[in-house]
Amino acid sequence: MHATRKSGIHLVGAIGAAVLVLVSGPLATPEASFPSLLNTYITTYVRLTPAERSTLLTNGQVTKLLDAEPGNEVAVFGAVWIDALPGDYVRLVKDIERFERGGALRITKRISDPPKLADFASLNLPDEDSAALKTCRVGACEIKLSQEALESIQGAVDWTRPTARSDAMAVFRRLIHEYVTAYVKGGNDHLAVYRDSKRPTFVATEFKGMIDRMPELGEQLPELKAYLTGYPHVTLPGGTSFLYWQEAQFGLKPTIHVNHLVIDDRPGVTAVASKMIYASHYLWTALDLRVLVPDPSRGRGFWFVNVTRCRSDGLSGFVGRLIRGKVQNEAQKGLEAALTATKARLERER
Repeated sequence: MHATRKSGIHLVGAIGAAVLVLVSGPLATPEASFPSLLNTYITTYVRLTPAERSTLLTNGQVTKLLDAEPGNEVAVFGAVWIDALPGDYVRLVKDIERFERGGALRITKRISDPPKLADFASLNLPDEDSAALKTCRVGACEIKLSQEALESIQGAVDWTRPTARSDAMAVFRRLIHEYVTAYVKGGNDHLAVYRDSKRPTFVATEFKGMIDRMPELGEQLPELKAYLTGYPHVTLPGGTSFLYWQEAQFGLKPTIHVNHLVIDDRPGVTAVASKMIYASHYLWTALDLRVLVPDPSRGRGFWFVNVTRCRSDGLSGFVGRLIRGKVQNEAQKGLEAALTATKARLERER
């Protein structure tokens, strides 16, 4: 489930990709196949059908729902072949403010290293969310916040003052800055424990549970997995890492996301992971993983593999199952649109 249908994130906060470019690469033949790394993944974990494999090898794109925790998780795979260089994509992603903008993405801001309060100057909650802060209590809040954050807002804002909304926004920005700073210093141990509902939600626990359902990550990209789970105590030699926040139209209302983007660029494969560490609505956490796999047998270009996996409340029970089906459908359509947009943009600019 991704916050936008544009290429770039998320979404999570994905792995996927494949398509043969007829104008510059050889035509698919019965012997045509995929590089070993990709072939192992799509055979063992995605379980593509012969028809789906054929679609990828003959200039098409494929998306498919993946196995996921039934009550709280959605996962989607997508793949397409792109006639460009992996470095072209990496350069775009590094300029995240330009790359992830437009459409459902209202604002994207890269966060300084170390984070500065000024990085969040343009962050604003919608009117209904700022109004909800007035009545938010532990166990009953429209916004996903920790107990400490809820108590800070209630203790710092005098709701009788005419400046109450702007005062609340100032406190919210400060809390987001403090949250990001704590994550940069201490990693997953400092991720939030949401108290918007009666049951506490431990973001670090949910992220670990989600990653545990991706054994292929540890098998094929062990250094990246170690970095995502052990940051900042684990290093990623040659990698690029930064945080950014977004305001996106996600679901029924605008949502604030904070993501940790990691680029693991090495000979033979490039991986780009966007790890969601905060969302004001809907999501507990998410991982959007994009793996770029060159294929010398086809000449210039690479398989673009995108997998989005996210965890959320509201997907269990009778009503939750109905919602889950809609979320899965929207997530799959969103990834299809993202693959199309990514391929078109890179090939046009190439």
